[in-house]
Amino acid sequence: MAGVRGEGKATAAVGGPRPSGKAPMREMLLEAAFQLFVEHGFERTTVDDIVTRAGVGRRSFFRYFPSKEDVLFPDHEHCLTEMSAFLATSTDGEPLDVICDAARLVMRMYTGNPEFSVQRYRLTREVPSLRGYELSVVHRYERTLARYLRQRHAGDPNGALRAEVQAAAIVAAHNNGLRTWLRSGGHGDGAQAVDQSLAFVRQTWGSARPSTESGTAPAPESEEDDVVVIVAPRKAPLWRVVRKIEKTLRDG
Repeated sequence: MAGVRGEGKATAAVGGPRPSGKAPMREMLLEAAFQLFVEHGFERTTVDDIVTRAGVGRRSFFRYFPSKEDVLFPDHEHCLTEMSAFLATSTDGEPLDVICDAARLVMRMYTGNPEFSVQRYRLTREVPSLRGYELSVVHRYERTLARYLRQRHAGDPNGALRAEVQAAAIVAAHNNGLRTWLRSGGHGDGAQAVDQSLAFVRQTWGSARPSTESGTAPAPESEEDDVVVIVAPRKAPLWRVVRKIEKTLRDG
């Protein structure tokens, strides 16, 4: 298949200036691999091609990366570890706010090296196997957030369901903002795009006021706001109660 042509030289996944002297082997492998992916396409590049370009042996490659796909997602393991550590110490505060902050750790990783992130996104859109790999990584983030929420909602009869739905919503919102930024070529404020998407989820669930980071101010409360009282069976599903409220407001 055709390779992805980036605007300029392919960049290693490690942000910041390169130290003087010989680059670390992991960085050498990353840069060699991505150069070849850009020049020849992901599927036409082999591990042998990568180690030849980097000037190292095959053992060196597999010491750092279990597979060729892992070269394109080199920092997710670290980010997952960082997210788990953050959640483990976040026992207070609104749970939905906490997992929004946890999701921002992922965006920070992407914005740390915009050129690499954009080139990877373009390449992933072209290679079906990479899309599948990316989905598996996304699912791991979602499971991490859901596990935290299940613990925070342990006393809620619908806590497990709430955890799964909220985690999925946060991941979807984060990815919406992230991909909007990536499709723009990494221009503009990626963090703001994610904040706006996360604010939508927080407003939808009604467990937190809209984030001031999104640029949307909360609507002022009025003393004349309607109060609606709904009588529903104790075991009625939440969606049915919500639908009844909506119908009452609409007909009123």
